[in-house]
Amino acid sequence: MKAKLIRIGNSRGVRLPKPLLVQAGLDDEVDIRVEAGEVIISASRSPRAGWAEAAAKHGPSGLLDAPSATRFDEEEWAW
Repeated sequence: MKAKLIRIGNSRGVRLPKPLLVQAGLDDEVDIRVEAGEVIISASRSPRAGWAEAAAKHGPSGLLDAPSATRFDEEEWAW
């Protein structure tokens, strides 16, 4: 698909047809970057998207490793 750049104030923009936006999964906010002379527009993701699901895979404690005593536990903590 070809498109013309349109003037938006001092900038330029591209109008994207709705079916293209739906197919790409683009919403109100996007990430834009340049790689090898190409402008790449992708759906914006939260920096921590998927963390909760990944942590849930590790059981109810959410810990990757078994707890281990530290120097603080051995020297400074009073039970």
